[in-house]
Amino acid sequence: MEALVSRVRRVERPRDEDPRGPLWRGAQYFRALSVVYAVGRQIDEADRYERIGWSWVLIGLVVAASVLAGFGYGRGFGRRTWFVIGEFLVAAALALATWLVASPEFVEHNQSLPTTLWLTNPVVSVAILAGPVAGLEGGIALAAVNAIYRGDFPETTLRDANYPVFMAVGLGLGMAARVAIRSHEQLLRAERVAADARARERLAREVHDGVLQALAFIARRSASLGGPGSEIEGLGRLAAQQEQALRRLIAEGPAGEGGPPDGAAAGTVDLRDLLRAMSSPAVTVAEPGGPVELPAAAAAEVAAAVRNALENTARHAGPGARSYLLTEDLGDAVVVTVRDDGAGIAPGRLDEARAEGRLGVADAIVGRMRELGGRAELTTDTGEGVEWELWIPRT
Repeated sequence: MEALVSRVRRVERPRDEDPRGPLWRGAQYFRALSVVYAVGRQIDEADRYERIGWSWVLIGLVVAASVLAGFGYGRGFGRRTWFVIGEFLVAAALALATWLVASPEFVEHNQSLPTTLWLTNPVVSVAILAGPVAGLEGGIALAAVNAIYRGDFPETTLRDANYPVFMAVGLGLGMAARVAIRSHEQLLRAERVAADARARERLAREVHDGVLQALAFIARRSASLGGPGSEIEGLGRLAAQQEQALRRLIAEGPAGEGGPPDGAAAGTVDLRDLLRAMSSPAVTVAEPGGPVELPAAAAAEVAAAVRNALENTARHAGPGARSYLLTEDLGDAVVVTVRDDGAGIAPGRLDEARAEGRLGVADAIVGRMRELGGRAELTTDTGEGVEWELWIPRT
C-alpha cells in the first residue's frame, strides 16, 4: 500500500525540472499572503468606498486572478511571457478600477483596492521569468501604474517609498533567478562529466581485458615470428600502433573535456602545440610563426582528424610513405593541410568502404569538420598520394 501511495504522489506532483521552481513556489506563498492582506483590508474598510457592492466584486476578481496565477505558475504552464503580461494588465486594471468605487479624497490618501502588496506579484513573476533587467523594468512599470492611480505624478513619485521597493524586488529576484539557472547548468555539466568518466572507466576495463591485451599479444608474437620487412612484422607494427592509439583515446576521453594548457587564453589552445606533437621521421610539420588560437574543444577535434589522416597514411600509403602537415592562419579561418606521397586512393574505393560499413573517413575527418561548421576536402588518385584540406572557421 505504501508503494502504491508513493506512485500516486509521483503522478499527482510531477517533478519540476525548472531550476527556478523553488522561486516560483515561494512566490505563490507570497501571493497567498498578499491576497489574505487584501481581503482583510477590504473587510476593514469596505464601508469607506462609495460603491460598496462593486468593491466586493473587485476584491472577488483579485482572489480569482490570484488563484489562476498561482495555479499557472505552480504547475508550470503559466511560466510564459504572455501569461506574465496578462498578469500585469489585470493588476493595472484592478488598481485603476479603484476610481470606480472610491471617492477622489480616498484615492488621494489611500492605496488602491487590491493593495500595494498584492500589486507586487507581477513584478515578482517577471523577475523570475526574465531576469534582473526585466524585473527592474517591471518595478518601474508598476510604479508608473500606481502613480497614475494616485495622480499628481511628480510629487507622488518623490514621496512614495513603495516605488524603490518595487524596483528592488524586481532586481533582487531577477538576480536570484539567474543564479539558479547558472547553478543548474553547472550541475548538469558536472553530472555529464561524471557520467562520461564512469562510462570511460568501464570501457577502459573492458577494452583492457580484451582488445588491448590481444593487440599487445599480436605485436609481441609478430616481432618474434617475422623478420624485418616481412608481412608478419608489418602486422605486428600495425597492432602496436593501434594499441597505442586506443590507449591514448581512453586516456584523453571526449574532445574538449580537458582544460587548456598553461599559458593559453581561457578556453583556447594553440593548435600548433597539438600538431607539433605529431612530428616524426615520417611526418614533417610546417606552421606559422605566431600562435594559432582555437577553442579547446575545436582544437582537439582538429587534432583528432589530423591524427586519423596520418594513421590512414601509415596503414594504407605503402612502405616509406611520408606525410607533410601544414597549418595556415587566415584570420577568420584556420586551414590545416595533410598530404602524403603514398599510393593514393583508387577511384570508387571510398564508396566501396562505405558500402561495406567502414565509415572511418566520413566519421573521423569529414564528420568532425562538419560539426565544427567547417569542411574537409579530399584530393587523391592512384599513385598520386592523398591530400586533406581541413577548413575551420573562427566565427
